[in-house]
Amino acid sequence: MPAVQAINGQVSFRSLEGLSAFRSLEELILDNNQLGDDLVLPGLPRLHTLTLNKNRITDLEYLLDHLAEVTPALEYLSLLGNVACPNELVSLEKDEEDYKRYRCFVLYKLPNLKFLDAQKVTRQEREEALVRGAFMKVVKPKVSCLLAILHKGFTSYGSAYTPGHAECPLSV
Repeated sequence: MPAVQAINGQVSFRSLEGLSAFRSLEELILDNNQLGDDLVLPGLPRLHTLTLNKNRITDLEYLLDHLAEVTPALEYLSLLGNVACPNELVSLEKDEEDYKRYRCFVLYKLPNLKFLDAQKVTRQEREEALVRGAFMKVVKPKVSCLLAILHKGFTSYGSAYTPGHAECPLSV
């Protein structure tokens, strides 16, 4: 697959292989591309601003772990328009609570952020991320898990799981 693709006359990136030559890069705007969960950034020690709006990123935890490793100076991050960023305006399945959990989890993984999705990080959000961030990973339960919940007679089920517990805690 080529690293760059033209769609309707617009250039769209799928790979960022050439960025390794720009270690002094401070701002990187990659909005409206085809970047997905296989996104690999080289070490960019000075990068403080990264926008990845409207791409194909679904695996939030992988992305955040990768960014923590390769962009230690990151202060501004925007992921709007990706499946990994729950947004009630884009998906009817998401609500404001999903977005709050997302922000808490992102700030837990990237505690030096000052802005997330064009919103300033508040002191209260930062404090909550320290205490509860590890437990705010938003995961969709598997169909088998939903069936187990219904079988057990539960009427509602939260979407926040402890990291490392991707399997359903209930069995049929």
